[in-house]
Parts: sequence; structure tokens; C-alpha cells
Amino acid sequence: MIRPMFGGQRKPKKFDLTFRYYDPEKDEREKRRRRIKFQTNNRVKPKQFVRIVFFAVLLSFVVYLMTIL
Repeated sequence: MIRPMFGGQRKPKKFDLTFRYYDPEKDEREKRRRRIKFQTNNRVKPKQFVRIVFFAVLLSFVVYLMTIL
């Protein structure tokens, strides 16, 4: 903002393009090396299970207290 006041002009950003060529042989070699990795994600983690059970017991206790009073 201050530079244009003193006669400086904005210059376009420099762009350097490195060309990459497709090599089918190299691609085929990389495909052979790659292995399929399976990730198994448990739907309910142990900590979540404990938390759910805790809240269920707490809720049932609150409902029990409400029925007594």
C-alpha cells in the first residue's frame, strides 16, 4: 500500500514450470510394488462403550428416582 505512493509498481509473480512426462513402464513398476493395505476401524471404541454404559446407568437411576418421588 505504501509502495505505490513512492513510485513502486507491483510485479507479477514468477512462475517456474517443471515438465513431467508420463512413463508407462515406471508406472507399471510402481503398481507392482504397491500393496493393498486394509485398515479396520472399529465402530465402537472401548472408551465409547464404557461411556455409553455409564450414561445408560445414570439415566436409569434418574428415572428410578423420579418414579419414587
